Amino acid sequence: MSRIDVRKTYKLYVGGAFPRSESGHSYEVFDSKGKFVANAALASRKDARDAVIAARKAFPGWSARTAYNRAQIVYRIAEVMEDRRPQFVQAVVQSEGLSASKAEKVVDEAIDRLVWYAGWADKITQVIGNANPVAGPFFNLSTPEPTGVVAVLAPQESSLLGLIGVVAPAIVTGNTVVVVSSCDRPLPAVTFSEVLATSDVPGGVVNILTGSAATVGPWLASHMDVNALDLTGIAGDSALATDLEVAAADNLKRVRRAPAAEPDWTLDPGLDAMTAFLETKTVWHPIGV
Repeated sequence: MSRIDVRKTYKLYVGGAFPRSESGHSYEVFDSKGKFVANAALASRKDARDAVIAARKAFPGWSARTAYNRAQIVYRIAEVMEDRRPQFVQAVVQSEGLSASKAEKVVDEAIDRLVWYAGWADKITQVIGNANPVAGPFFNLSTPEPTGVVAVLAPQESSLLGLIGVVAPAIVTGNTVVVVSSCDRPLPAVTFSEVLATSDVPGGVVNILTGSAATVGPWLASHMDVNALDLTGIAGDSALATDLEVAAADNLKRVRRAPAAEPDWTLDPGLDAMTAFLETKTVWHPIGV
């Protein structure tokens, strides 16, 4: 007797919970060969607003944690991903059309990238902060601080490694994020949200919306409680990128601009993705007081 497949309808991940889209709408997700795999929630404007509220609520507590503690939590994400490695391999195979062996390498690189960023959590301040020489009996110290709520448009092609490449550097430096996943390849992102829910990440630090970046992006770009915008995920779409940059200017959001083509996520990421969403605070203090 043949068994009927249990079809899934994946939900959003907002504030540490898995709500259905407020609109009640979903869309079909197909694998690289055009076979139906699942349904994914189609994020609405209300869902985007709810995600920003959750990210804002989580920001004070997350940014106040010690860098070492944030490193522990990001490392814990990598541990849970390692435990669920077969599920991620399957999601990458279905989404990106890779062979199992190549998908395994992608998953390994994604896990290793999380560990790499975790290692930077308590070191980035020493590297980009400094004590400034000044003319007078003062200590003058510059130190980085997180920008706040960052709206992230995740890469469309690299649905797992690219996702980690934009989310990890933002949260490890103390920001909270609202992420719009790859529209056609959301399975790795929704699987990643299940990892976040079962790791030590506080609810609201990472919020994941599924749907179209062209639809959800403008709502986030114009949202007055979003502090920064990462346009990496709309690489090559200069018209949309320009529209979002214009919308982001209303409250002077920091913008990580869209590249001409999607980056090679296997390369050394450097520090730019972390420093993009850090502010520098300079403090003066009298010597001897």
